[in-house]
Amino acid sequence: MLKNSTRVFKLLAISTLILSIFLLVFSFKLKIHTDKNLDKNFIEVHFIDVGQGDCTLIKGNKINLLIDSGSKIYKDKVISYLKKENIKEIHLLIATHPHEDHIGSMSYIIDNFKIHTFYAPKVQENTPCFYSMIKSLKNKNLKINSVKALDKINLSKDLKCTILGPNSSNYSSLNNYSIVMKLKFKNTSFLFTGDAENISESEILSKNLDLKANVLKLGHHGSNTSSTESFLKEVSPNIAIASCGKNNPFNHPSIKVIQRLKKENIHFLRTDIDGDIIIYSNGKNLIRIYK
Repeated sequence: MLKNSTRVFKLLAISTLILSIFLLVFSFKLKIHTDKNLDKNFIEVHFIDVGQGDCTLIKGNKINLLIDSGSKIYKDKVISYLKKENIKEIHLLIATHPHEDHIGSMSYIIDNFKIHTFYAPKVQENTPCFYSMIKSLKNKNLKINSVKALDKINLSKDLKCTILGPNSSNYSSLNNYSIVMKLKFKNTSFLFTGDAENISESEILSKNLDLKANVLKLGHHGSNTSSTESFLKEVSPNIAIASCGKNNPFNHPSIKVIQRLKKENIHFLRTDIDGDIIIYSNGKNLIRIYK
């Protein structure tokens, strides 16, 4: 009888402990969610998993940015994702460069949302997705705004963009035409690189600019053509993110890039393993959140 009572007591104790842990975790998540909603001045940066492609949503207080759209095969996911995030209008839409894995869904984005301003580099590609994008822009009477290095875009008092690339109008690789942009929100910053390769990185480094950023979106899906050691040292991010597809034929991200990140003690996330990655900033701290 005593043994049975002891056993029942142990089971009750274990059950109580499990329940306490569950409530603690639940309360902790709820607290983060509540704090986020109380702070009206924040941004969320969503690195949307679009396989072997790029699509990044920056969601702030009454302002939304979208950098690239992913491939056409991900159009339904991207549109659904934006609607789930209650996005009705996009204040700044950027096509970093006209490769299909970056603009494949762009025409569908333009067709389905109110777009305020559209940016793209001065280069074109003879592909169906490029012409579909142009057609959708014309249908909405939207012009293509081009940017050059050192251009500044002030989105609000606390949210500002500095264009770092492209620095030339003549590259052999379309990737180097990529718009490279540093986004600063109060005391936190993000660096978005499109598919910019080491040539573009070298040009940016030669300008002796402040490249420091808390979060770096690795160039060209983590390919060894990008993210040179000198560039990583100068940016010195806390977090680096590769937007890449599971079992992609290019072996992105490169083992060499991963080794360089480890050498610099940079925390590494990748969409093929981590899925959609959301980084929240209140201007002081960065928190990875889950929805």
